[in-house]
Amino acid sequence: MVNEETMMLWQEVIKRFRSNLTDPAEISQMERYFPLFESFSFNEDIFTIKVKEKFHIEWFTPLYTKKLEQAFTLCGRPNVKVKFGLIDNVDKNNESSVAPVTIDNHSTVKQQRVNDDVNEHNGITPPNSLPLYENYTFKNFVEGPSNSFAYSAAFAVAKKPNKTTYNPLFIYGGTGLGKTHLMQAIGHYIIDNSPKKKVCFMTAEAFMNEYVEAMANKALNEFRSRYRNVDMLLLDDVQFLIGKKQFQEEFFNTFNALLLFQKQIVMTSDMAPRNLQGVGMDERLISRFSGGYVVEIESPSYETRLAILKLKAAASGHNIPLDVLVFIATNIKSHVRAMEGALKRVMTCMDLNPDVTFNQEMIKVLLKDLIEEEEAVTSLTVEGVIQAVASYYNVSVDDIKAENRTQAFVTPRQVGMYLSSILTTKSSKEIAKVFERKHPTIVHGRQTIKKRMEVEVKLKLEVEEIITTLGRNPAEVLHMNTSC
Repeated sequence: MVNEETMMLWQEVIKRFRSNLTDPAEISQMERYFPLFESFSFNEDIFTIKVKEKFHIEWFTPLYTKKLEQAFTLCGRPNVKVKFGLIDNVDKNNESSVAPVTIDNHSTVKQQRVNDDVNEHNGITPPNSLPLYENYTFKNFVEGPSNSFAYSAAFAVAKKPNKTTYNPLFIYGGTGLGKTHLMQAIGHYIIDNSPKKKVCFMTAEAFMNEYVEAMANKALNEFRSRYRNVDMLLLDDVQFLIGKKQFQEEFFNTFNALLLFQKQIVMTSDMAPRNLQGVGMDERLISRFSGGYVVEIESPSYETRLAILKLKAAASGHNIPLDVLVFIATNIKSHVRAMEGALKRVMTCMDLNPDVTFNQEMIKVLLKDLIEEEEAVTSLTVEGVIQAVASYYNVSVDDIKAENRTQAFVTPRQVGMYLSSILTTKSSKEIAKVFERKHPTIVHGRQTIKKRMEVEVKLKLEVEEIITTLGRNPAEVLHMNTSC
């Protein structure tokens, strides 16, 4: 049994954890994932969070363990260690052990409704599905010239899944532009209007992790039956499949099975299908991705950015002067998440100073660092990145651009490709032109460095040092580009 004192401590930890988040992407992620925390136990300074699936343990342990321990420290419990474990029958039958996940003083995150009753007649285990973020609906999506085609296609799919030519629907574009929002809006619409439909939302990484677990447990048949019997599969960040040859084969077969039985597939990626060629993606999959409707979301125009800010300000209940919203829309334009972060800072400051009248001059001071960072992003060139990398590794710019394949030049070259992709506003094609390479080579180079950084501490430190020399915060840069 979980006593009242422990429950109160847990709620305080959640509040501390939430208050430390400033990045809208992290907040959105928390609101999607924390509802998957089914229950918890607390014994001898070991706080164990229970989840339903083994792959959730593998997913959440590196993502949240240290941060939750820091939250415990802020609550006066510096010795607490956080662990994730599987929920068991004792937990399921013990209602008092369930951990309510309160995000703030006003709202509680709700899980996506689960349609277990749909599967009772056929004995098929329901697919695992990450919860849908409740604000990611069509109503809360601001349509504009940069996303109108994607919006129209997504809404058509939501109204008539698999009854249009948009199957599969493949939405691509840069980070923070609304791809995941549109995808989840489709899911919400289906759940609201066709509750008997089986909707599954997964990130490509979570999907692959579950596949690996199924292989280890010799449960591939169960895995296949779950995901080949959904009515709609929403798969986020498809580019994560690059280089995962064995899982690509499995996904290819699942993809074909779903289309064969006239089920709807929606995918998002930071790259168009044609740009996945030559970088470790099965040509058959690329062909399937291109077989439906491929649509790009571009960076929003000033008018769309202002409309987004007005919508979010109104939804928050804050009375923010129009000139303040105009200032944010004018000065923060690299992506929507950065803009939302600036708006959140303004709203927080207004809450702390309710008697102060805010204007553009005050906001300019309040957002000074964000504006400087925005200017750094928009002003940084690929040539500048290459020069910084060449200087760090003590090679010449010509060496980086040359065809020399020795490791002494390959690593700097690929680091330059990776950093150019995440630090500048240039497209992969534009970066390829500067490097005097083909576009797939740039994509391969950045993916190679990203994978190496996950296991090579020395390389990760080198990349962070170069980012610092370019005037950016490595922690912020790398966090915002985890899917790059």
